[in-house]
Amino acid sequence: MLPNGNVLFTSRGKGVYEIDRSGNIVWSYLTNEISHDADRLPDGNTIFVWGFPDQIDDAQVKEITPEGEIVWSWYAKDHFYKSPYKDIYDDGWTHTNAVTRLPNGNTVISLRNFNFVVEVDPQGSIVKTIGEGILNGPHDPEVQPNDNILVASFQPHRVVEIDAKTGEIVWQFATVPQGIPGVRDADRLPNGNTLLTGLQKLAEVTAEGEIVWQLTLGVTLEAGRERGLGFYKAERIGTK
Repeated sequence: MLPNGNVLFTSRGKGVYEIDRSGNIVWSYLTNEISHDADRLPDGNTIFVWGFPDQIDDAQVKEITPEGEIVWSWYAKDHFYKSPYKDIYDDGWTHTNAVTRLPNGNTVISLRNFNFVVEVDPQGSIVKTIGEGILNGPHDPEVQPNDNILVASFQPHRVVEIDAKTGEIVWQFATVPQGIPGVRDADRLPNGNTLLTGLQKLAEVTAEGEIVWQLTLGVTLEAGRERGLGFYKAERIGTK
């Protein structure tokens, strides 16, 4: 949700759209090279990812002006076209699935198939790699006020908070024992709890791992057809 109350979202292989609460399209950028994530930046530009199914020569991240001019892009091949990464392919080369612009101008990018998150500077150079050896299928990393990274790890099914300076896990929550498989999004709430988005369930958990709110999808997904169905992201809106 944007500050003006409109909603910004991507449609994979079609584009990024801004709609008002009545469903009217007020802005769009059409491209078939777009997948999981888009953010509106403070200067009015929009940043988005292409990772399903990206190829080696593709830009995994692009930043565009309101008029649709590409003003910044990031290519994973400039840094990872080497072993063991260059021969990876699983629904795309990197399957990049999230991007966040930091206040310092750097950009955090989630490279799902490489099993880590990178922070890059405005020139595109890698400042640090986060979660290597910890994450497996990272989704939607969220930078905390203390610079830690909260990220969903698809396998094993858990959410971890990583100290970005030391690389150590400072908090984690195993989701399968709580009936939340396929977790793809984790947001830290103002009250200190964490909102999780699983395939068929949204849940709010305390720091101690207690579920205090949940919503379950009222449809049982057919076995073998889970990919592409179910919940993917959720955000708490309002004042609570």
